[in-house]
Amino acid sequence: MKRKKTKKIMVGNVAVGGDSPITVQSMINTSTKDIQNTIKQIRKLEEAGCHIVRGAITDFEDAKAIKAIKDNTNLPFVADIQFDYKLAIAAVKNGADCLRINPGNIGSEVRVKEVVKACKEYRIPIRIGVNSGSIKKEYLNKYGGVNENSMVYSALEQIRLLENLNYYNMKISLKASSVPLTIKSYQKISDTIDYPLHLGVTEAGPAWRGTIKSAVGIGTLLSMGIGDTIRISLTGDPVEEVKVGREILRSLGLLEEGIELISCPTCGRTNIDLIRLVSKVEEELKHIKKPLKVAIMGCPVNGPGEAREADIGIAGGKGEGIIFKKGKVIKKVKEEYLIDELIKEIESL
Repeated sequence: MKRKKTKKIMVGNVAVGGDSPITVQSMINTSTKDIQNTIKQIRKLEEAGCHIVRGAITDFEDAKAIKAIKDNTNLPFVADIQFDYKLAIAAVKNGADCLRINPGNIGSEVRVKEVVKACKEYRIPIRIGVNSGSIKKEYLNKYGGVNENSMVYSALEQIRLLENLNYYNMKISLKASSVPLTIKSYQKISDTIDYPLHLGVTEAGPAWRGTIKSAVGIGTLLSMGIGDTIRISLTGDPVEEVKVGREILRSLGLLEEGIELISCPTCGRTNIDLIRLVSKVEEELKHIKKPLKVAIMGCPVNGPGEAREADIGIAGGKGEGIIFKKGKVIKKVKEEYLIDELIKEIESL
């Protein structure tokens, strides 16, 4: 798939847009001012493969906490601001690597100028975030309610506001809880501007539903070549957001890192505890960063053939299984030793 080349910006030491890799983001659910727990959560997100983290800045104590958080973590930190321009400036001065704001929500042009001045001075970008639930009334009236036109033109107003101040260091998001609306909105904005796009389906829901909605919405856009950074919005542990985001990228060939696990559905030919094997292999191999396709198949008849594109794999039989590389059987192993032998083979690759 051919990816649209957008402008490249820097969020801390992470490039977003242009020819840089698509990045995975998440948002902490700790109170930012709870410095120790925030640091712990960011470290877990980094371990899971997160590239950029965002935190809510609700008061000056949150803003001041950014410095200590940055001193003890490695991920770029995006400060999420709702309305208070003074909080935005305080976040910038305390080390935020990016602001997430809607310029139109922070008041007069004088206030917007002050925020832009701070961002220029500290050389940090702004993410303009437009959600389907926060579109200005005039655009709802003009374009007949919440749709891709009211979403896009609402975002364009915010963009022009910053461009009129000679500020171009920005990325854009247009999130809706509706997957079709999300897709249409990003398609339209992608045809209109060349700023990097932050993809997401907002308020996607709990883990199971939210994963499906995000995979369909974000995956569709990425397959069209649209998108430079992504965030999966799940009601749950932020680490799960990172796992889902990385797997979406991996499934489209946009992330060449870590294990791609191929496993078959169980059927009447399965004479091995395949579900347990898959779960255990997934846990045992989660630390591996090298890109590998690993197959866990239920029977030796179809296993190596159906998964011949895998770098290595196992296929179960009755009380035993085979280990194969690139579709060729290399050894037979008793069921209880299959995982140990597989891991030995992987470590030798």
